[in-house]
Amino acid sequence: MEKTFREMAEELVGQMTVDELATQLKYDSPAIPRLGIPAYNWWNEVLHGVARAGTATVFPQAIALAAMFDDKFLKEIAETISTEARAKYNAQSADEDRDIYKGLTVWSPNVNIFRDPRWGRGHETYGEDPYLTSRLGVSFIKGLQGDGKYLKTAACAKHFAVHSGPEAIRHSFNAVATKKDMYETYLPAFKAAVQEANVETVMGAYNRTNGEPCCGSKTLLVDILKKEWGFDGHIVSDCWAIRDFHTNHMVTSSAAESAALALKNGCDLNCGNTYLHLMVALQEGLITEDDLRTAAIRLFTTRFKLGLFADDCEYDAIGYEANDTVENRAMAQEAGRKSMVMLKNDGILPLDKSKLKSIGVIGPTADSKIVLEGNYNGTASEYITNLEGIREAVGPDVRIYYSEGCHLYKNRVQELALPNDRISEAKTVARHSDVVILCLGLDSTIEGEEGDTGNSFAAGDKNSLFLPESQQELLKAVVEIGKPTVVVINAGSALDVSYADEHCNAIIDSWYSGGPGGRALADLLFGKCSPSAKLPVTFYYDRNLPDFEDYSMKNRTYRYMEDEALYPFGFGLSYTTFKYDDFTVADAGDGVTCEVTVTNTGSYDADEVVQVYVANNIKEKVANGKNASYEAVIDVNNQPRYSLCGFTRVNLKAGESKKVTVPVAALAFETVLEDGSRATLAGEYTLFIGGQQPDARSAALMKQECLTQSVQRA
Repeated sequence: MEKTFREMAEELVGQMTVDELATQLKYDSPAIPRLGIPAYNWWNEVLHGVARAGTATVFPQAIALAAMFDDKFLKEIAETISTEARAKYNAQSADEDRDIYKGLTVWSPNVNIFRDPRWGRGHETYGEDPYLTSRLGVSFIKGLQGDGKYLKTAACAKHFAVHSGPEAIRHSFNAVATKKDMYETYLPAFKAAVQEANVETVMGAYNRTNGEPCCGSKTLLVDILKKEWGFDGHIVSDCWAIRDFHTNHMVTSSAAESAALALKNGCDLNCGNTYLHLMVALQEGLITEDDLRTAAIRLFTTRFKLGLFADDCEYDAIGYEANDTVENRAMAQEAGRKSMVMLKNDGILPLDKSKLKSIGVIGPTADSKIVLEGNYNGTASEYITNLEGIREAVGPDVRIYYSEGCHLYKNRVQELALPNDRISEAKTVARHSDVVILCLGLDSTIEGEEGDTGNSFAAGDKNSLFLPESQQELLKAVVEIGKPTVVVINAGSALDVSYADEHCNAIIDSWYSGGPGGRALADLLFGKCSPSAKLPVTFYYDRNLPDFEDYSMKNRTYRYMEDEALYPFGFGLSYTTFKYDDFTVADAGDGVTCEVTVTNTGSYDADEVVQVYVANNIKEKVANGKNASYEAVIDVNNQPRYSLCGFTRVNLKAGESKKVTVPVAALAFETVLEDGSRATLAGEYTLFIGGQQPDARSAALMKQECLTQSVQRA
C-alpha cells in the first residue's frame, strides 16, 4: 500500500537528530545533505499575483478583487497565480535558487475583516463582510492549492484571528472581542478556509486577542483551530511576532520562553529568529524532543504534499513560459474592468470621444505606477497608467492635456522642500479641456503595513477619511473652473469624497488596479464595457467613527452601523438599469433556494451582481414563546440589521431577461448567542434580493427597492 504524505514525513523526520529538527522549524530552513533534503525558504506571497520575486502578472489588489463579487472568476485568477508560482519555482530551483519569495508555501489570502476604514492593511482583505470574505477566501484557496494528487501551492489563511489595526501598536496591542463578535464576524472566514477549502497553512497575528498572543494562543490555535475545527495542516507565526511575546506583550521573560509558548500551542514554523532559541528551551525543560518532532512532521507533510520529494508531481512540467503570458495579462485587465466601482454618474459617462476635442487628465495618481500595484505585489512587465490608458483609448484625434496638479500628500511636499506649485497648471489644463478626468487617491506609501510605508505619522493607517490636504485643494481648484469633471479614485479603502459627490459629474473607484489598470479604466470611461462592481466596504462620512482600538462591532460595517453611509456596502452603478421580478423561495435541505427574474432594461450589455440578504427579526422571535429558553443568552439590541447570505454575477444583453438562482445555506438563519454558540430561532425571517443591500440609502442611490420574501424556520 502506498504511504500517506504524513507517513513519509514521519519516516524522514524520524531520521533527524534533535539539532536538525530545531533547524527545520525556521522559515529559512537549511539543507540536510545527508538526508537529501535541500534548503527551503517557506516565505512567499501571492496576494494578487506572485509577489516580490521579479516579473509576474500583477492583478488588482485584493480589495478590488473582492469588489467583483465573483468567486468563480477569483478561483480562475488564483489558478493562474499558482501556475505562475510553479513556473517560477521550477525555473529557480533548477538553478538552486531557494531564496526568500521563491517557494511554494504562499502566505495568502488575508481573510481578516476590514472593520475600520482607517486600517492601512485593509486593502489586503476582501472587505468588511464575513460571508463575502468566506466565499472569496475559499475560492482563492482552492484555486491556489488545486485538485491534483499534489498541492499546486500551499495556501495560508492569515492573520488568525482578531486582527485589523491599529498598525502603530500591533506588536503590543490586546484586541478585546466578545465571543459573539468573534464567532459572528472575526472567525467565520477562517473556519470556512479550514473546513471547506482545506487550507494547508494558518498564520497567527501580531497582536494579543483577549490577553493571549495570537501566535501562542491556546484558545485560538488549540481549542478553536485544532479541536473545534479539526485543522491538521501547519501553523506559522507572523514575521518576528514570537519575539513580541517577551519584548512587547511581556507575557514571557525570555526568547526561550517565547519559543516554548508558541511551540507548545501548535505554532510549527517561526517566521523570524526566535526559534533559534529552541535548543535552550529544550535544555531548560520548557519543551520536549517530541514537541520538536511533531512540528517538523507537520511541516514535512506539507513539503511532501507539494511533491517536493517526488518524481511524479504533475506540476513539475510547468515551464517558465507559463509566467506573465499575454492571456494572463488580459485576465488582469478583465479583473480591473470587473472591479472598478462607479459611485456617481449624472449621465456624463460613458464619454463619447467622437464629441471631444480635448481631455484634461489631472492629478497625482494619473501617471503613477505605484497605484497600479498596491502592496505585496510583483513586478509587471508592462504598466498602463490611467493617463496612458486614456491616451491609448482616444488615439491622435483627441488632444490630451496633462498636469500632475499636486503631490500626493503634503508631507511629501514638505520633505522634498517643494511648493505645492502645480495647481495653477492644473487650472490651465482644465480651462483648455472639454472634460476633466481628475485622478486622486492614495498609494502604498500612505496606506499599508506598519514599517512598509512612508506614512510615519500614522504607521500606515489613516488619521482621516478625507483625501490628503494637497488633493483637496486641487479638487476644489479644478471644480471652480466649471468644466465637466470625472473623478477617478485610486485607493485601497473607503474615503470621504462627499465634496466630489456634490460637485463633480461622476466618480469611479479604481482601487489599486493592477498592471494594465489604466487600460481597464479607459474601457469603462469610454463605454467599451459597463461598470459592474460593488463596494465590499462601507464608505463612511468622516465623522462619529468608533474608537479605532475598540473591537466591538457596535456601529461598525453595514451590519451594525447606526449612521447613514456616504456609499453603502454592496453599492455600485452601471450604464444600464435592471429590474427584478418573480422572487420565489423554496426549501432545499437545511437551506433555501432563491429564484428571481432579472431584466436588463437599458441599452448597454452588462453584468449585474444579484445580492441576497437575510434579516433575523430577533426581537419578534425572542418574544415568541418557542424561543423563551434563549432569552437569557440573547441581547436583542446587539444583532446585525441584516447580513449578506448569497450573491451571483449574471451577464445580460440589453433587453434580456434571465432567471437567476442563488442558494442560501442554513447557516444564514442561525443566530450567534452571547457565548459564541449558534442557534436557529423559530419564527419568521426576511430575505431581500436585488442589486444592493436593503437600506434606504442604497435604494435612493440605485433608484430601486429590493424584493422581499418571508421564510419560516421551525
